[in-house]
Amino acid sequence: MSDLKFFPESMRDSIRKVEKSREERYLRQRRGDYYPSLSLSDRQAWLEEFHPDHRADGRRALSVGTSEGLEVPLELATLLESWPRRSVQRWQQREEKRQKKGTKDFTYDYETDVLIIGGGGAGIAAAIAACEADMKVLVVTKLRPGDSNTIMAEGGIQVADQECDSPLQHFLDIVGGGHYTNDLDMVEALVSDGPQVLRWLEDLGMLFDKYATGRMKVRHGGGTSRKRLHSSGDVTGLELMRVLMDRARYLGVEMVSFAPAVELLTDENGRAVGALLERLPQGDIQVVRAGAVILATGGFGRIHLNNFPTSNHYGATADGLVMAYRAGQPLRDLQYCQYHPTGIAFPEQKLGLLATEKFRGMGAQLLNCHGDEFVYGLESRDVTTAAIIRECVEFHNGVQTPSGGTGIWLDIPMIDMLHGRGTIEREFPGRFREFIKNGYDIRSWPILTYPTLHYQNGGVVTQPDGSTHMPGLFACGEVTGGVHGHNRLMGNALLEILVFGLRSGRYAADFVKRLGVGGQPSLAHLKTFTDQLTELGIGCHCVAPKLLPSYGATLSV
Repeated sequence: MSDLKFFPESMRDSIRKVEKSREERYLRQRRGDYYPSLSLSDRQAWLEEFHPDHRADGRRALSVGTSEGLEVPLELATLLESWPRRSVQRWQQREEKRQKKGTKDFTYDYETDVLIIGGGGAGIAAAIAACEADMKVLVVTKLRPGDSNTIMAEGGIQVADQECDSPLQHFLDIVGGGHYTNDLDMVEALVSDGPQVLRWLEDLGMLFDKYATGRMKVRHGGGTSRKRLHSSGDVTGLELMRVLMDRARYLGVEMVSFAPAVELLTDENGRAVGALLERLPQGDIQVVRAGAVILATGGFGRIHLNNFPTSNHYGATADGLVMAYRAGQPLRDLQYCQYHPTGIAFPEQKLGLLATEKFRGMGAQLLNCHGDEFVYGLESRDVTTAAIIRECVEFHNGVQTPSGGTGIWLDIPMIDMLHGRGTIEREFPGRFREFIKNGYDIRSWPILTYPTLHYQNGGVVTQPDGSTHMPGLFACGEVTGGVHGHNRLMGNALLEILVFGLRSGRYAADFVKRLGVGGQPSLAHLKTFTDQLTELGIGCHCVAPKLLPSYGATLSV
């Protein structure tokens, strides 16, 4: 038995039970005697009863806009039905006064062929593609280029490149994991471009996990029928962002930091022709005119749906959804959000950060307070999340944390038992170093976990080329919806940002080459939207985009 002084007394007895059952569970795994898979009826029943998406008090229908009647989480509905930021309102008033004096043209702070809003993996991939198509490209980002969910992705990228696999099999896994609600054209584009994107990353110098022979290592992810998960230790997203940023800098892509976009600009024909930026921290407005605009603003984890903790980076506050919706773009699948099953619940200073699914892919098991396995660890993420909440809420088999939270053990030491001493340090260098420097040895102790808000499954409706319903407006990455349906499988997010980032960049460049820069920029679409808010009696006390989260209350799990 290991020394458990790191843990509060209330948790030690449970850890001893985990350690006591480990040898028996190890022998079962070696025999291939895994915890039985759930039936389809059990999966559906658990989702409906325990998954946060199905809480009737956690969502409502939108009452204004293109997707009126679409049910979305309460926190998101409030943002989508908000007024423009006060900086925009003040800027509008100044522009109206200036136009009355006879000056009609905006004064532009930046002019470019392709404007990309967002500096994560999708945005930088789009910038590379557009720049390689001989476009002048400007990337504007809320924080710094690279500050995004991309660099926080640990587990890997799914690509069907093995002899026993195929894009068709990958397609079937995605559609099954999405509960048959996916946009099939989007899925086809995703899986078809996968092998080519993987080769492109290797050519850029991305360091993947490989055998001594040079062959790629691949592993299972939850809900997959084949091993197709490619990784770079447990810092895959960080390594991916490294090579993308190197390529973008080499091409000379212009990037502006701390300048979040707050409204789109459209011309008299309803075409996207630029955006308004709000400089941080000054709060002053700048104007960008562009031939095409690509939204790559990421997700919404930092609005903390249902008061859940989140694995998302600090700027993930649904800005792109707000701007696109005001501009008349339809949304889809936003009722269904992804809660990663294994967010860290203890130590509590790491609340919500991920214990990657790769741990379970290599044999770490989910265990209740008695040290018993209660679900197969590689069910799809939504089912595993529901199973964990069920175990804690219905059966009260969770482990209590000092602050009153609860969690389930992820038995990571099992990995070294199955694959040999040193595997945890080699395969998970990021998490190992992070924990060991704080005195927590994941080679010896399990990690306490609980579901954390992780991914925005739905979003702006797009076509496989990245185009939206608005001419000149493209979108890629987590801000979009369709490819994942109601549930995303692990490893498809990193593939998505690359496939559709590159496609959006190429097609946006082609759009500008064919049609030029567009007409006179305006905020006419914004007036249309605010008139609807006024008609419904929605006051201007709430403004959006939110830009940065506010933490006035303690989050609970």
